[in-house]
Amino acid sequence: MTKKIKAILDLLDERYGTDFRCFLNHENAWQLLTATILSAQCTDARVNIVTEDLFRKYPNAEAMANANLKELEKDIHSTGFYRNKAKNLIACNKELVERFGGEVPRSLEDLTSLAGVGRKTANVIRGNIYNEPSIVVDTHVKRISKKLGVTKEDDPVKVEMDLMKALPKEHWILWNIQIITLGREICKAPTPKCEICFLQEHCDDYIKRNRRKREK
Repeated sequence: MTKKIKAILDLLDERYGTDFRCFLNHENAWQLLTATILSAQCTDARVNIVTEDLFRKYPNAEAMANANLKELEKDIHSTGFYRNKAKNLIACNKELVERFGGEVPRSLEDLTSLAGVGRKTANVIRGNIYNEPSIVVDTHVKRISKKLGVTKEDDPVKVEMDLMKALPKEHWILWNIQIITLGREICKAPTPKCEICFLQEHCDDYIKRNRRKREK
């Protein structure tokens, strides 16, 4: 771990703490899997509103596997891309029931074999439910990791690999939690509040922009 990475992690820990908390409301692995699928191109706050009723109506994998497609589309309409999400949820839950006895699997291979489940969703489950060290690359993580100079990549899988090399394993899950908080609070897109950011001196993007201003 480089001095720069250590300094960034220390500042993130100091500002946001080291609690492993997930922004999506859930009581078990199946609920978190469902919520994460719904969270694509949607805010966690909106998903939490939708799942409050959804989990009462469909309490488990078997119930959702047998859901009526059009009805499920209405139930999740406000999360966006509802047709595709509803189709994936029913297919995913049928696979859970038929292949895994209604339980959410643990391995990356099994998780990503499910309909609608990519590496990001799989790593959310692995990190938050099974405490398997994993890095979740969402839009905040990709954008801010690049600004900080921890990666130069745009492809989420390549970003994930770079972060796995740069960060200590015990900080993989925390990086996602802390960087999302930073992205919502300070490093917003497209108008980051750089003037109040506690990571200014470690941010490649901020340093480069300031240098260009001075050279003008």
